Amino acid sequence: MNRLSRWRRLIPVVIYGVFYLAAFNWLEKRSGPYHIVNSSIDGRIPFCEIFIIPYFLWFFYIAAAVLYFAFFNNSRAEYMRLLLNLGIGMTAFLLVSYIYPNGLTLRPVEFPRDNIFTDMVRLLYRIDTPTNVLPSIHVYNSVAIFCAINSCRQLQRHRGIRIGAFVLTTLIVLATMFLKQHSICDVVAGITFSFATYILLYRAFAKISMSVTRSPKIKVRPYPVFSRSNNSKETAK
Repeated sequence: MNRLSRWRRLIPVVIYGVFYLAAFNWLEKRSGPYHIVNSSIDGRIPFCEIFIIPYFLWFFYIAAAVLYFAFFNNSRAEYMRLLLNLGIGMTAFLLVSYIYPNGLTLRPVEFPRDNIFTDMVRLLYRIDTPTNVLPSIHVYNSVAIFCAINSCRQLQRHRGIRIGAFVLTTLIVLATMFLKQHSICDVVAGITFSFATYILLYRAFAKISMSVTRSPKIKVRPYPVFSRSNNSKETAK
């Protein structure tokens, strides 16, 4: 496949990205009231600013995975399945945020420590409001990316990459709670929804594909062609 065709694969990413950012920006500016989705378990989870590192690595993780499947993976079906998985989750998030406005009251008023990581958390709090958090897109997209990497045929021989993706996904999921960006309800919803779409797009789709490829082909009989001997007999008559 030539380079131009590979670049064309990013067209749906750009189009949907513009739509998603516009819709999310509108939701963020919308006034309340909001349904608070805190839980009693969230209060037992300590604040830990070091998790800002995997939290910000999420952006690189998503971009790197999409670019890999677009430019370096030979399977177009795996790339489209990944985009469809991400699109389903992000669209569902927008719909939930519109129908059920939600938010958190978990962020600390004062940080227990003062260091470069808490400065990064302050920056995060300034640019990201504690609203529209259910389900967690950080969690959903991370799990979706891991599922795509773990299912990729070209990466089956690269066990280290798949293990690294699992570790990074786990750290990102934990970061959403340790930074008080999401409640455990958001995380559970994100994981549950991501596994549901995984079963639909990867397990069920794979079974359907295998059943189609294994189905017996219908043989079509050609129209009868008279042989020379038959023609000669007809002429003799």
